[in-house]
Amino acid sequence: MTETDTGSKKTDRLREIFMDVADDPTVTEAQEESPGILQDTSAVDETLSDIIREMKATYEFQTSLSTTELVQLVRLFFDEYSDTAIARKLGDASRDKTVARARIHLQLFRDTDFDSPFDLDRLRDLLREDITLADIAETLDVSPSTVRKYRMLLDAEHAADAVDHRYRRRFEAALAAPEQDEPIRNSFEDGLDDAIDASLGDN
Repeated sequence: MTETDTGSKKTDRLREIFMDVADDPTVTEAQEESPGILQDTSAVDETLSDIIREMKATYEFQTSLSTTELVQLVRLFFDEYSDTAIARKLGDASRDKTVARARIHLQLFRDTDFDSPFDLDRLRDLLREDITLADIAETLDVSPSTVRKYRMLLDAEHAADAVDHRYRRRFEAALAAPEQDEPIRNSFEDGLDDAIDASLGDN
């Protein structure tokens, strides 16, 4: 048998196996049981947008970043970009503080967020008391803007704890969905190759 004949038979056999697999209900069932494995980038971005819109409605936070920019922020955060690097990707490195505030509103925290110039537990205690922000700032010997910054952080942390960090997990799940397709595709292709080789070997 010539190499051309072998290649033709392999192509024909591949077509037959593909049609058999396509008609197999277990394939459809596997797809239904693995949500997101066929999602493309635009579908993932839409999922991220939905989560962001839900958070904005739930927590009523304000940001100058658009939903599209917030989607990019989420993606870059999980790619381990710094706030300055994210701001640069969004077109203006000087917006790093805007990025940081939006990120915290989205309950995406960095360990460094909690590196405060005072004991955060002390701030938590003071926030429970019936005193003004100016009095808290004077007690902690910091500016009122610093108190506002860490109050926002603690509020976001409390909100995240209250829902068991559900939104972060939803972001992670949405971003992980396309990656599930690759091992499934590779396994499927390996199985096809084995089936074709076995079939040809019987001839």
